[in-house]
Amino acid sequence: MEQGQNFLAFFCSVSLVLSVNKLKLTRLNECGVLWLSVLKVKPADLKLGYAVKLPGAWMKHPFLSGNMIIENMQQLQIIRSLDIEYVLFYPDKSKKIDMPPELNDEDAASFNMAASEAQIKMQQDKMQRIEQAKAHRRDIQRTEKAFAQSLLQVRSIMSKLSSRPLNAIDDASSLIGAMTDVLLNADSLVLHLISAANKEQEGLYYHSLNVATLSMMLAKNLNLSAEQIKTVGIGALFHDIGKIKIPSQILRKTTPLTTPEQNLLKLHTKYGVDLVGLTDNFPLEAWPIVEQHHEYIDGSGYPKGLKENSIDALAKIVAVVNEFDNLCHPLDISKSRSPHHALSYMYRTMKGKLADREMKVMIKMMGVYPPGTIVQLSDQRIGIVMSVNSENLLCPNVLVYDADVPRLEAPILTLEPDKLSISKVIKIQALPQQVAEYLNPRAQVSYHIQGNS
Repeated sequence: MEQGQNFLAFFCSVSLVLSVNKLKLTRLNECGVLWLSVLKVKPADLKLGYAVKLPGAWMKHPFLSGNMIIENMQQLQIIRSLDIEYVLFYPDKSKKIDMPPELNDEDAASFNMAASEAQIKMQQDKMQRIEQAKAHRRDIQRTEKAFAQSLLQVRSIMSKLSSRPLNAIDDASSLIGAMTDVLLNADSLVLHLISAANKEQEGLYYHSLNVATLSMMLAKNLNLSAEQIKTVGIGALFHDIGKIKIPSQILRKTTPLTTPEQNLLKLHTKYGVDLVGLTDNFPLEAWPIVEQHHEYIDGSGYPKGLKENSIDALAKIVAVVNEFDNLCHPLDISKSRSPHHALSYMYRTMKGKLADREMKVMIKMMGVYPPGTIVQLSDQRIGIVMSVNSENLLCPNVLVYDADVPRLEAPILTLEPDKLSISKVIKIQALPQQVAEYLNPRAQVSYHIQGNS
């Protein structure tokens, strides 16, 4: 068959039947025969432009992904040299690339040597990425362990507040103090995603720790002092404590609340102030956070309908973070937003309600792709952002979906602008079911900070 012929002529030729096994027949093409959507092709029959999937385990080839379009002769030669009987070929995803002229013997020998050297280098690079992925997993395990310990502390603190309020505030101060030390003493910060099963009765603990963590980060990015960061942390940790006096059927209701139910829920700010007032060691500067975290600068919030200048500066910080976490974790899980889309929604619709500077600084702090964001990479793979470094927000660590790899062994890649990058953000609702179950984006999205000194 002449080089440069289009795919249609190739598919209509008799030689196709001799070199492939038909897997699936889907529709008629212009020749009046069934179009083959997936083919098994021998490596020797591959050509440039073919969209292929390499069979077998990820470790059996040097490529970062087994799904690829063959772009050059070096890639083609490496695939042909692999110990595989066939590859899966996707005609409808392929593109037309002319094959180059045949090489003479001397040039062919030089080319094959260069291809072998390139294959060795690719395998070395891949092994390095695997070691990086293992290091990422160790980081994730340490972070999840630290988060679980913090969550246990929060649960203990909340349970003590009514019976032993002095102890509760002392324990909270110790937790917030340790978090402040991490924030202030690290050269850079890594914000990790913690995807945990959210037990219904523990939603308050997750939410409180989440809001405290992000509020303290935001306070630091707003150049507040260490004492102010601690005050923000204490206030944020207890901002919703009044909800323990709200009936659980209201807190867990997924359908719209009635007006009386809304009015009762709004009392949680008053109940919260009453609870922290049980002790004299809760910082007075943090009281407004508990009372005012639902106030909007246009006066449309509650409990007092305060406007911008009357709202406490620290309460404005927690109000922004609280709004963000509630958008990520609504009671109706079908309405949950990814962190990326939650920030976009806030910027579009909450201007004039949330403090402008605080909202802009938070968006910058979280990065273009916050942990928990579903993304499509430049090589077409789908993944979820697991962590971002404050010094390199455009190159997060991404856990990649691979149907052939168990989730616990899924590759975690550190993106590099010139090699592998994010092409777009994907809405949770747009994910195919098997990808959604694998990446599990609707799990409780919580955050934990790790310092890099």
